Amino acid sequence: MIELENVAYSYGGGALLSDISLKLAPGSFHFLTGPSGAGKTTLLKLCYGALLPTSGDVTLFADDLRGLERDDIAMLRRRMGVVHQDCQFLNHLSVTENIALPLRVSGRHAEAAGDDLTELMAWVGLTHRADALPPELSGGERQRAALARAVIMSPDVILADEPTGNVDWEMSQRLLRLLVELNKMGKTVLVATHDLSLIRAAKSQVQARVLRIANQRVQLAGADL
Repeated sequence: MIELENVAYSYGGGALLSDISLKLAPGSFHFLTGPSGAGKTTLLKLCYGALLPTSGDVTLFADDLRGLERDDIAMLRRRMGVVHQDCQFLNHLSVTENIALPLRVSGRHAEAAGDDLTELMAWVGLTHRADALPPELSGGERQRAALARAVIMSPDVILADEPTGNVDWEMSQRLLRLLVELNKMGKTVLVATHDLSLIRAAKSQVQARVLRIANQRVQLAGADL
């Protein structure tokens, strides 16, 4: 589904990532870890076409990223759900309307997905905040809303950047279970996180590969996790 081959990315004149080869197969579950500043967010952006590599090739759903127009990339992104670390919302719309926004953008009506939307709101613990505006949300509530918005379209691939960074352990486990359930439905999942406890908890629920960025490269993490 997503493949990086000999990818490098330089920023500000210096190499941040180099010689990255990675394949996210259909139905796979990956964690991406590494120290702050190692390039986890950059790698995610390369995976969904927000950045072009300095060298190497990125293939999205069998299409070479370099050969795609902006509109083509936008269409492919409809098959991906992305949870950004700095999640942004439209402050004049309610939480429910923000979560349902991808439906509207794609031409689907939120009313048609009413039951799914209600269930999703309950799963991320935001039913009681359905009519709240984004500025009224806590950091953890914003993170949960961002995950709900990312999966509302039932994407083929879910890319999440620190999706449990601002939530307590109980809620992080609930969000993890949601990602695991989506993976069991055949979705490909890649989660960037520094939370090794979350990774350990996940490994009892799902077969996950753990990747670590170190020295500008991606390596398979060892059993010490």
